[in-house]
Amino acid sequence: MTPRAESSRSGAVIPWRKILIANRGEIAVRVVKAVRALGASPVAVYSEADRFALHVLRADEAYCIGAAPASESYLDIRRILEAARISQAEAIHPGYGFLSENADFAQAVVDAGLVFIGPRPEVIRLMGDKAAAKRLMAEAGVSTIPGYLGADQEDSRLRREAELIGYPLMVKAAAGGGGRGMRVVESAEALGESLEAARREALAAFGDDRLFLEKLLVAPRHIEIQLMADHHGNIVYLGERECSIQRRHQKVVEEAPSTVIDEDTRVQMGETAVRGARAAGYTNAGTMEFLWSQGRFYFLEMNTRIQVEHPVTELVTGIDLVKTQIQVAADRPLPWSQNEIRISGHALECRLYAEDPERDFLPQSGVLSAFEVPLPEGMSRVDILRTSEEPCLRVDAGVSSDSVVPRFYDSLLAKLVVWSPDRPGAIEGMSRVLAGTVVEGIRSNVRFLHGIVASNRFRAGDTTTAFLEEDYAESGVAFTPRDEVAMAALAVELLDPKSWHRPQDSDLVRQVWRLSSAWRIDGVELRRSYVIRTTDEGRQAEEAWIEVAAERLTDSRWSLSVGDRRYPEVTLHVQPSPANRLPAAVTVF
Repeated sequence: MTPRAESSRSGAVIPWRKILIANRGEIAVRVVKAVRALGASPVAVYSEADRFALHVLRADEAYCIGAAPASESYLDIRRILEAARISQAEAIHPGYGFLSENADFAQAVVDAGLVFIGPRPEVIRLMGDKAAAKRLMAEAGVSTIPGYLGADQEDSRLRREAELIGYPLMVKAAAGGGGRGMRVVESAEALGESLEAARREALAAFGDDRLFLEKLLVAPRHIEIQLMADHHGNIVYLGERECSIQRRHQKVVEEAPSTVIDEDTRVQMGETAVRGARAAGYTNAGTMEFLWSQGRFYFLEMNTRIQVEHPVTELVTGIDLVKTQIQVAADRPLPWSQNEIRISGHALECRLYAEDPERDFLPQSGVLSAFEVPLPEGMSRVDILRTSEEPCLRVDAGVSSDSVVPRFYDSLLAKLVVWSPDRPGAIEGMSRVLAGTVVEGIRSNVRFLHGIVASNRFRAGDTTTAFLEEDYAESGVAFTPRDEVAMAALAVELLDPKSWHRPQDSDLVRQVWRLSSAWRIDGVELRRSYVIRTTDEGRQAEEAWIEVAAERLTDSRWSLSVGDRRYPEVTLHVQPSPANRLPAAVTVF
């Protein structure tokens, strides 16, 4: 175990000279910045697959801790502690994922005479037991979802409790979260199979097959409260984040503040979260997660670490959460009281993954030949906190052009975060950022994200946890094509100079009557207004006004605007069809 590089720093404003970061990727890069800003020296660890990773290059020194598989490197407690000993680091920041919520790791750090930058091991263990955490919250007066949290795990008991709760309900793993060991059960007949499957998955994921039951809420939203607690009895909440857009229980797009939480509800949720954290004896950064349904909120779980989506909170509060984590671990009191915390503007975060949405989001690996995130006109680029009231872009990336993306770890490449004085401005800014982001060499979900941000439902703030299932096809690639998409595809076909037809020359265009001849071709943008008549089997003909703005991406692909709905990419497969029928093969993604 040898260091890649070494340097020394002085003038620290915290009592440690070196802090080791027990993580990789964008969160490790983020913690490097915070450590250095506090005057200490950041120490990285890396696997053999990450030898030239960005977090390694950004740290002052770095130590190889094993082979590429996480179990032989980033999850090996002994190797991480050995790197801390060799580097003479005095504290360890776990980031998120890997060992960040592992109570045994936190205890091992303390036993080694080091400081764990996070809550105490016993608190991590308590809140990691989801059933025990719910019991504690209920005792503290925090509303919880009706369910069964008992120790009796016999199927007969679970069946009786399920009848009392009522269907539909959720079966969940008691020892963990993240969607593992979770099943939706619609009826009593389906319960037995769901219990068996959930136990298998929970045992494989957490080494513990205990389950609990929970009532399934109607159209819930996933809303979480950011907390920070010091060792002097001070606990504050820093507003909420809306994290309802999820794929397989994993968050995809997050924003702050939520569109459904008013100031009174924000205070109520925040004070409830503080009460629960105080009951647990919580210190450092943590997140209290709630489900919000029909005007009420219910405790879901507590994450005992910094969250992936923490940048949106930083941008709307102006508070550096990672620096505060380190200062709290150094026994510094919180520098602000609750009444000094203000929420300003709106922030959106999109998680950019190396995955192929067209192949069921299959993770991608390889060399990232190009990675560029544009800075749209009228926006400034910020590193961590915004410095003005103008719209800004923050990119938390774990890669750069020519980076190697290994196949062994989570496929998150970067987090794209936009702040604006209001939500429409943040959405518009994010749309422009996503439209111009370049990821080459491997597939990514950038167009999938663009589709989410462009959707009318998202723009209206109607984002329940069922958003993707209800608005996207099963593959998650696209919104289910609607008539207006087919109309738009036909309009673009007409506007393409290479395939221009007179109305009388083609069956495809007999339904289209031009209303405006004002249009232009400059090689990029075309615009025209139409009335389009559609006829389909079993339906009467319809008339609709439609304005289409189109931008050519390649010979067959276009970016479209149909009224106020945006489609970041449309591939046209327009084939001859009978009269009075629109082209059937239209792919939108």
